[in-house]
Amino acid sequence: MKRIIVGSTNPVKINSTKLAFETAFPEDEFEVEGVSVVSGVRDQPMSNDETLLGAKNRAENAKEKHDADYWVGIEGGIEDHEDELEAFAWMVILSADGGKGKSRTSSFVLPHEVSLLVRSGLELGQADDQVFNQSHSKQKNGAVGLLTNDIIDRSEYYKQAVILALVPFLKPELY
Repeated sequence: MKRIIVGSTNPVKINSTKLAFETAFPEDEFEVEGVSVVSGVRDQPMSNDETLLGAKNRAENAKEKHDADYWVGIEGGIEDHEDELEAFAWMVILSADGGKGKSRTSSFVLPHEVSLLVRSGLELGQADDQVFNQSHSKQKNGAVGLLTNDIIDRSEYYKQAVILALVPFLKPELY
């Protein structure tokens, strides 16, 4: 059984990682554990680079503290693009043999009311909770689920990007 450490205790991030690895490597069995680590970036990263750094730091900090076959960092972020805020996430995967993969989710434009709250200093999850009258939405389907009426849930949204981050492990001869 292969051990995966996710640098987060968020159940959505843990579940999407488990689903991605099981889909990418159906012949293997995985034990997936989430751990609390420091991202080294703001609670709400506000650029592509800051978000990628947060994912990288999560994977590296998990690797420093826990023995495993893989370490996964997932960081959600926001970027100001043409006066609109776009939401997305970065995934970074490190392996015990020195391999590395990374991928970014697709992005989507946040509604004006949510954007105003984020610009005022709230994390996206807090802003979503206020606008959509929810609680702990980032531990569930998040902004992507709320905005798509759960057509795209957050686990599936992250799962695809984690699979894409696994490409160097699926095709190591090319990397």
